[in-house]
Amino acid sequence: MTVVLRRVNRIVLGLAGLLLIVVGGAVAAAGLDLPVPTWWPWSGPSEVLLSESGRRRWRDDAWWWPAVIATLGLVVLLALWWLVAQFRRARLAEVLVDTGDGEGAAVRGRALEDVLEADAAAQDGVARAHVALSGRRTAPRARVALSLEPYASPGETLTTLTGEALAHARTSTGLSSLPTEARLRAVKHRARRVN
Repeated sequence: MTVVLRRVNRIVLGLAGLLLIVVGGAVAAAGLDLPVPTWWPWSGPSEVLLSESGRRRWRDDAWWWPAVIATLGLVVLLALWWLVAQFRRARLAEVLVDTGDGEGAAVRGRALEDVLEADAAAQDGVARAHVALSGRRTAPRARVALSLEPYASPGETLTTLTGEALAHARTSTGLSSLPTEARLRAVKHRARRVN
């Protein structure tokens, strides 16, 4: 789901940027008195966005200007919401652990990430590990990025990750499942010289 949202975000951002470049370029061309298409509403630097007759045209309709202002305000609010969403932390702040007494406890998400990273990095053939938790407090999801040494077997690494590090995390938090996305990549290394 996050991959789809990321793609949609990039497509919308690309289209908005393209539209702004085209419109801005056309307005700049008209402002510099360069030739513009005949259908373009501004043909030179003395033209205005909304002529006096255009402004007076809707003066008698009491709903027009409030509707325009409300629409522009909504566009600004949506743009601000989208901007804030770009910087929102996707990481999970805490995980809710069922203690069995009906109360429950909260484990810091970063602490669980650190333990998972340490367990994953301790595996044979893993050079570095990075873990990020997302989702809800009661149903977290993990994203694990592993950098593998050249001699490491990806299949064995995933089996060990699932059987040890993720199993320890599920057991210690009392979670029935911990959906995980694992990304593996090889560490770059220099070729060995043979003499």
